[in-house]
Amino acid sequence: MNQLTNTQTRDVEALLHPYTNARQVRLDGAHVIERGEGVRVFDQAGKGYIEGMAGLWCCGLGFGDAEIADAAREQLGKLPYYHLFGGRSHEPAIELAEKIKDLAPDMARVIYQSSGSEANDTQIKLVWYMNNALGRPEKKKIISRKKAYHGVTIVSASLTGLPYNHRDFDLPVEGIKHTSTPHFWREAQAGETEAEFAKRMAEDLEALIIAEGPETVAAFIAEPVMGAGGVIIPPAGYFPAIAAVCKKYDVHMIADEVICGFGRTGEWFGSDTLEMPRNSMSLAKQLTAGYAPLSAVAMDARMAEAVEANSGTIGTFGHGFTYGGHPVSCAVGAKVLDIYRERDIVGHVKKLAPLFAAKLNAYKDHPLVGEVRALGLMGALELTPDGTPAAFEQPGKMGAKLGAELLSRGVILRSIGDSMAFCPPMIINEAEIEEMFAPMEEALDATYAWGKAEGFVKG
Repeated sequence: MNQLTNTQTRDVEALLHPYTNARQVRLDGAHVIERGEGVRVFDQAGKGYIEGMAGLWCCGLGFGDAEIADAAREQLGKLPYYHLFGGRSHEPAIELAEKIKDLAPDMARVIYQSSGSEANDTQIKLVWYMNNALGRPEKKKIISRKKAYHGVTIVSASLTGLPYNHRDFDLPVEGIKHTSTPHFWREAQAGETEAEFAKRMAEDLEALIIAEGPETVAAFIAEPVMGAGGVIIPPAGYFPAIAAVCKKYDVHMIADEVICGFGRTGEWFGSDTLEMPRNSMSLAKQLTAGYAPLSAVAMDARMAEAVEANSGTIGTFGHGFTYGGHPVSCAVGAKVLDIYRERDIVGHVKKLAPLFAAKLNAYKDHPLVGEVRALGLMGALELTPDGTPAAFEQPGKMGAKLGAELLSRGVILRSIGDSMAFCPPMIINEAEIEEMFAPMEEALDATYAWGKAEGFVKG
């Protein structure tokens, strides 16, 4: 047990931390971060860290950007709050929606929320509302995927395909189904090619739709790259095969771009990078570069027209959030999208992606590493006991140990089970990439030695 500082004591007496063992943090104390600058954050002791996860996949422009702060201050002085209820509006909300549509011209309307979870929750309500408007009240089931992450509200957590998001929360709710995970390295059958694997994934989806009844299946939701599931990148051909099945049974395709959007994969949207057709999109995180809470759902013309027509029939569209379209958040979002363009962030990601991938691949032969995954500026090292897809007998311990070793060496990453995830701010430069990876070999070796001593690996 550590001797807690005054701030840490106040913390455990006042806060309940998400995704944290509350008993353990009471013993060890929270890691209190005081400020950020560029790709670094600094704790209360003054120690600096490369923030290799951009916070929670979101601070694409790093920390302390003066242009974004100025945009927020200007809007706070002009109109610090207003809403979009009852036909009212304001310029920042309009401007940001126009900018989103400019980046995604297949989208017709935008509606705002405060978080990615709320965006995905809204997606499901919109799909249900649309199908009622189209005279298909039985077409309501939603298909997600195992290991998907779509949020933590009751419905979005049900869409999430991770056990800890369901356990003891009485989830998932009825009507949410999960199909196969497109992780070729771990899920492929013996002798199966990537093309055959993608075909089988589509066949799994089709079998599920047929078993449930095509007339009851409304939508399929997917992250282009599965972030919190371990940075799982589907093989080539996966999404075109999935899209063909969805088109066959008139299943609405939702692209969850909360992590992958706004340049992260080397294109504006991950669905562009991975050839994923979409009928609607969930946007958050890098929408404001993490500087203000905001999310958005962008939808195609069919959904927009159905929603608008049905609201006319009913007399109102009975959905919305107090802070959805908050003027300060929208002003920040509009400025962030301008910065992405002006600084050519998408081009910067494309330029650095080969170096980033090469740095990850340098560890593919380490005895602790089973697989390396990289796309754009996101990636993962998958730790295994013997280099095969076999899992550790006690999952998560080796990943947590590697994360702790890296933290002690000045790099913040995120262990997802036994995958070590990377998602640095998109402004990172070559020298900072070198710095982020500099302690990796030593940290892997220390983790491997610890794993052998603890009996988790043999060698």
